[in-house]
Amino acid sequence: QVQLVESGGGLVQAGGSLRLSCAASGRTFSINAMGWYRQAPGNPRELVATISNGGSTNYADSVKGRFTISRDNAKNIVFLQMNSLKPEDTAVYYCNADIIRFGAPKSSWGQGTQVTVSS
Repeated sequence: QVQLVESGGGLVQAGGSLRLSCAASGRTFSINAMGWYRQAPGNPRELVATISNGGSTNYADSVKGRFTISRDNAKNIVFLQMNSLKPEDTAVYYCNADIIRFGAPKSSWGQGTQVTVSS
């Protein structure tokens, strides 16, 4: 089994910053794309940002210019630097990774970390 564990969420005032981390652990695996999604109460889960194993990135329009996704392939960690946070960024943030084990791909999710932005 491969586990994804997020950290770095919390409460911050509007205009502030937070940095989320997600570490993948387990045995005998590799990772293709990694990403961050979020879900606010009453809303569906939505894409925030993704990054390929080659470093190509993709962002939701709502976070472009404020959020930056990056990854450390050697340590199997993905980061989300969130700047200029707004109250509408409040949500549970989930890490996602395309895990490859023994040639079989599987989309895996972390448990989520709460981000709350106060006005």
